[in-house]
Amino acid sequence: MVVIVIGILAAVVVPQFAGASDEARTSSLQSVLGGVRSSIASYRTRAVIAGEDPFPTLAELTTVGVVMQNEIAANPFTGVSGVQSVSAAQAQSRAVVNEQAAGWNYYVDNSASPPVAIFYANCDDETTVELTNGEMATANEL
Repeated sequence: MVVIVIGILAAVVVPQFAGASDEARTSSLQSVLGGVRSSIASYRTRAVIAGEDPFPTLAELTTVGVVMQNEIAANPFTGVSGVQSVSAAQAQSRAVVNEQAAGWNYYVDNSASPPVAIFYANCDDETTVELTNGEMATANEL
């Protein structure tokens, strides 16, 4: 009887913990994205006032103390650290490129009119964020 009760409890509780883990990864991903994007916006404000290119280069973005005060955390879905440069087409489509090499993708073009910078997750794992069409967003869509 005890084994049956434990089995029923396990069947109910384990899926709830799996969902909590997915929500934690999604929340962590959103936090990293928000922090990096906010830091890029702050950099842009300072750069525009100084008459410099508005968006940081990849080297500036990844150098501690220039844009970010700490290293950019690993992608919580893949556990992979680092930021890699991607092309305009890859950034526009939010393409996942060499997922084992970098956790994040960055595209910047300060010569475009207007200048553009796109920072996003380098994985297409499903998150717990619901899109307007009812489907779940993937990490690279956030």
